[in-house]
Amino acid sequence: MSQEPAIHTRRLYEGKILNLRIDTVELPSGRQTEREIIEHAGCVAIVPLDADEKVILVRQYRKAAEQLMLEIPAGCIESGEQPIDCAKRELAEETKFSAKNWKQIGYFFTSPGFCTEVMYLFLATGLMPDALDADYDENIELVYVPITDVYGLISSGEIRDAKSIAGLLMALRERGY
Repeated sequence: MSQEPAIHTRRLYEGKILNLRIDTVELPSGRQTEREIIEHAGCVAIVPLDADEKVILVRQYRKAAEQLMLEIPAGCIESGEQPIDCAKRELAEETKFSAKNWKQIGYFFTSPGFCTEVMYLFLATGLMPDALDADYDENIELVYVPITDVYGLISSGEIRDAKSIAGLLMALRERGY
């Protein structure tokens, strides 16, 4: 497959977590068209698994979906931050736990048709209480779920966001379930 070189880029918005640009590109046929691109630094998502094989999920309201969601902990990578360091920070902020053992279990593009965001998935085990303060703008409830209940929660639609489904299925595979 061939690439689509950008002939011109127009920046429409630059924000805290994303930027929006429109690229005029040249197709292999020589014709030109526009591509709307959301630039995003990337995110991490963590499957925290305690000694009893329970996953710590977070329940929080998501304004974009206008719904209360049950998810794995996640967050945006800050400038200059490595994904593993972001994962450690986000786990502590959202769950008040740190982990002795970390393993990257996958990564994926969230919406490659229009977004540059890459999501890195981690399995965290050997959990220990951590005192890091939560983000001021988050209201999170922790929910402990046996890992063997995850398939049912996904099938029923209780867990319905892509990062949580992907992360949990990768963790189940990693643990041999």
